[in-house]
Amino acid sequence: MLQPSVQLSREDYLSLENQGELKHEYYAGQAFAMAGGTFRHARVAGNIYTRLALALHGKSCQPMNSDMRVHTPSGLDTYPDVSVYCGEPELTDNERTLLNPRVIIEVLSPSTCDYDRGGKFAHYRSILGLQDYLLVDPDRVLVEHYHRLGRDEWHLQVHTNPTDALSLTALGVKLGIQELYAGLG
Repeated sequence: MLQPSVQLSREDYLSLENQGELKHEYYAGQAFAMAGGTFRHARVAGNIYTRLALALHGKSCQPMNSDMRVHTPSGLDTYPDVSVYCGEPELTDNERTLLNPRVIIEVLSPSTCDYDRGGKFAHYRSILGLQDYLLVDPDRVLVEHYHRLGRDEWHLQVHTNPTDALSLTALGVKLGIQELYAGLG
C-alpha cells in the first residue's frame, strides 16, 4: 500500500496499476489504495451491474464493473462500482481507462461516503457527458440519484421506499429500488 505522501507521475501510477493486484485511486501525484468492500457492498454492486446488463442487452449503452478505471478531466483516476457508457467507449491507457461514462454508481461505505458525496462527485461533475450519478447505501434502503439538468446544475432525488423505481432517462431504463437490494435480509 502506498503512503499518500509519495509523489507519483500519472505514468508511474499507471505502471503501478498494471503490475499490482491492488487498485489505487490517483489524483495530483498521490495514489491511495482502495479497500475491498463488505458482502453487502459487493451484493448491491453486483445487483446493480446485473440489472443494468439485462436492461441494456442489445442496446448501445453498456455497464462496466469496478474493474474499469475512469479518468475525469479534473485529473482523478478511480474505479467506480458501476459505470455505463453509450455508443463507442472512449478508452485510453491500453483500453484500461474509460473517458466517457454516461452514468456512474458508487455503493457507499462508512469510510468513503462523505468523499463520494463531496470531493469525488466534484471530480465526476467535470465529465461533461455524465448524466446520472447514483449513491447507494448497502446497509439501508437509501439511493441518492443526481441527474444533470445543465452544465453546473444537478437535481437530487432521494429514494428510501423499496417499492420506488428510479428512471435513468439517459439510458432509457428504470430500476426498481428493491431489485438493488435483492438477496439481502
